[in-house]
Amino acid sequence: VQLQASGGGLVQAGASLRLSCVASLRTFNMYTLGWFRQAPGREREFVATISGSDGRTYYADSVKDRFTISRNNAKNTVYLQMSDLKPEDTAVYYCAASRFSGTIRREALYDYWGQGTLVTVSS
Repeated sequence: VQLQASGGGLVQAGASLRLSCVASLRTFNMYTLGWFRQAPGREREFVATISGSDGRTYYADSVKDRFTISRNNAKNTVYLQMSDLKPEDTAVYYCAASRFSGTIRREALYDYWGQGTLVTVSS
């Protein structure tokens, strides 16, 4: 199983960016998907998740109302649309897939991880 994240880059504060993650999962539609991030010198943290069964979403407070997670099951892809980016959003962003249903925030419940894509937001 592979998850390939892309779309990171260097942007200015206030800009938007969309991350994509393609997964080689046969039953992609059944997996809960999530985005996590790790800033320099900090532990990895939860960003957003979307369930496989009904598309419910859940966000970290720090990104709520600025980030949107979505999925296209036909393309085995999960997206993270990020707007109004702030310097504190600078991090390596990871996508992940979980066999558990629902909105999953715990890293330990994710089975597969992508390699990460770097987002840098300048002030």
